[in-house]
Parts: sequence; C-alpha cells; structure tokens
Amino acid sequence: MNLRPQRKAAIDINLTPLIDVVFLLLIFFMVSTSFKDEARLRVQLPEADGAPAPAEEPPETLTLVIDAEGTFFIGEQRVLGDDAATLARAIRSHLAGRGSAPVLIQADAKTPHQAVMTALDATAREGLNQVAFAATRNQEAP
Repeated sequence: MNLRPQRKAAIDINLTPLIDVVFLLLIFFMVSTSFKDEARLRVQLPEADGAPAPAEEPPETLTLVIDAEGTFFIGEQRVLGDDAATLARAIRSHLAGRGSAPVLIQADAKTPHQAVMTALDATAREGLNQVAFAATRNQEAP
C-alpha cells in the first residue's frame, strides 16, 4: 500500500495560440480603421453642381476651415479672434515666408456669410488671389 500522495502533472498553459490571436486582432483593427484628415473637425459642406475638383490638392494649399459658429481654423489650429486682421496675421504666420499659396475655404453650410467674407478679406490682405471653395456634390444633379 502506497500512502504517499500522488503528484499531479503540472498544468502548463501554452501562450503561443493566445499571442497569435492577439496579433491577428491587431492586424484586423489596423486594416479596418480608416484615417482621415477631416475626422477631427466636422463641417457640413454646402451642396453645389459643377465639375468635380481634382482628386488631390497640391501639398502647399492653405486650408481654411470655418465651422457653423464662424470659428476659423487653419489646418488643425484654431485662430483666436474673428476679425480679418487677426486672421490675416494667422495666415501670414502659417505661410512663414513661403509667399503665395492657393487657399481652400471649407465653410460649413450653416456658417454666417460674414465669416466667409472675413476670410476672403483676410486672404486679400495677404495677397492670396487663388481662392477655392469646397462643396459636396448635389445628389439630385445629373
């Protein structure tokens, strides 16, 4: 008669399948995630008929975003102030001696008209004469 306790086999957890699953999940989320520039600042662009713009804008384009409240953004940075002189100084500092650059104004559909006119005035003060307005394509247009 053997009274010594039986030793149970040590339980061994294999982590290799777990690491594989986590790695596959990581790859899935990286591939399925979309990265957009305009994801941070949401504006509802007005609709318009006309020819579509080129697929890519030149990298030196100055993007001026105006939200529904009339707040100005150059790229991702908010412009403190709502007058043309402050906006012109912000444009000048953003260009930093590059001279002239085309300007793309992305104004929300509910932006006050005065904010758009202020943006046009500020670009004119800085001598920027290539100004374009962003819009979404009218769904009812042929």
